[in-house]
Amino acid sequence: MNESPHEPLHEPPHELRVRAALPDDLDAVLAFWRTAAEGTSISDDRAGVERLLERDPQALILAERDGELVGTVIAGFDGWRCHLYRLAVAPERRRQGVARALLAAAEERFARLGGRRADAMVLVRNERARYAWSAAGYAPEERWRRWVKPLTA
Repeated sequence: MNESPHEPLHEPPHELRVRAALPDDLDAVLAFWRTAAEGTSISDDRAGVERLLERDPQALILAERDGELVGTVIAGFDGWRCHLYRLAVAPERRRQGVARALLAAAEERFARLGGRRADAMVLVRNERARYAWSAAGYAPEERWRRWVKPLTA
């Protein structure tokens, strides 16, 4: 049997399908983020996501149900640390296990790569996200703050 990391071996009807994104998915992902993600990122454009997939083709993980994109997470690994970004679930699909399935796929990926700890970018004002991350076993790390500097104008 020909196995691909992008194709599930079995896809029962109405079941959640979790897979790595393909270049053909990028327009749908960007449109999805505009409606399902909290806030925007400086990298929320086609060029930014293309660079992500070029560097790490397995980093952008999608969840689909009946062919519809219902969730995303970016599971980036730089060889030292595991970083989670853009956990987003379609508003009408929340509280149905989509985020849990995406995080399980991300954590399995990190384990295969030798990751030891995952960190997540979570907006302070996003109460719903803080609850979801906490339910998944993540906790805020108060000793550190994220410092940023835009590299483009």
